[in-house]
Amino acid sequence: MLFAFDIFQIHLPATVALAAVAVIGYFVGRYQRMKAGESSEQARREMKRAQAIARDLEQITQEVRKNLARHHASIARFKLRVGELSSNKSEAAWKDLCQEAEEILGPTMQLAAHIAQAYDQIRQQSNQLMTFTEVRTDALTGVSNRRAMDDTLQSLVAMKNRYQLCFSLAIFDIDHFKAINDQQGHLAGDQMLQQVARLIDETARETDIVTRYGGEEFVVLMPQTELAGATVFTERVRQLIERKLGVTVSAGTAEANEGELTDEVLRRADAALYHAKSAGRNRVSRHTGQTIEAISGQVLATV
Repeated sequence: MLFAFDIFQIHLPATVALAAVAVIGYFVGRYQRMKAGESSEQARREMKRAQAIARDLEQITQEVRKNLARHHASIARFKLRVGELSSNKSEAAWKDLCQEAEEILGPTMQLAAHIAQAYDQIRQQSNQLMTFTEVRTDALTGVSNRRAMDDTLQSLVAMKNRYQLCFSLAIFDIDHFKAINDQQGHLAGDQMLQQVARLIDETARETDIVTRYGGEEFVVLMPQTELAGATVFTERVRQLIERKLGVTVSAGTAEANEGELTDEVLRRADAALYHAKSAGRNRVSRHTGQTIEAISGQVLATV
């Protein structure tokens, strides 16, 4: 079993509980309908991703349950104090009651914020589970497609702007891909796209979203990842592709800034990619928000 909790016995708000049940049920159905032609390796990766999402959902649930229990105890104490002071009509008793109400107001508002954040987080997990569907999967490579990337990126930007949850993304572009098609044929080009996608997907974490952005470009969305970590990952992938597949890629990476729109963070990563290609290809550049830096060949040695 993936889940070690009963979501209906922890008194979650109905919208949160139903959202969690919906995404859990969706994955079970998706796994049961998995095509016979899908590889066991792909099935294994999908199961690992689902287990990671399940852990996130459980952590969200446990945090909400803990906050609800703490708040329930505060409400019980407040109710007791109201009963004790209700028979006392003095001004001092009234001031005491006001003080009690003020002390419970802060935790109440904090709890409301925690529940709202939990609901948003479950919606984000829903988007990740939805990347399993055929309409959000690239038919050639098996990774997520542009539609899945757009949905997930929009969710990540919303979480960044609302709760300051960081994320980064990287764009990879296969160098001289047209020459592969022209010299070796489109079948060889398709096979190369599949191999590159598989290697990126195997290197990424379970919570990362690997997508085919279009043509020979791939985008990796990395939740809760700062620019330094994204840079290390991107450079590692570049080196692995060159060593294992005999082709090279150029890449650009960026971390989302607060208040940015989805196309703005994409534009910065794309500018870093263009910087890497202009500098000679087979390298990684990153956009710091102010400048673009070339980092290939030095990051893994210093981090």
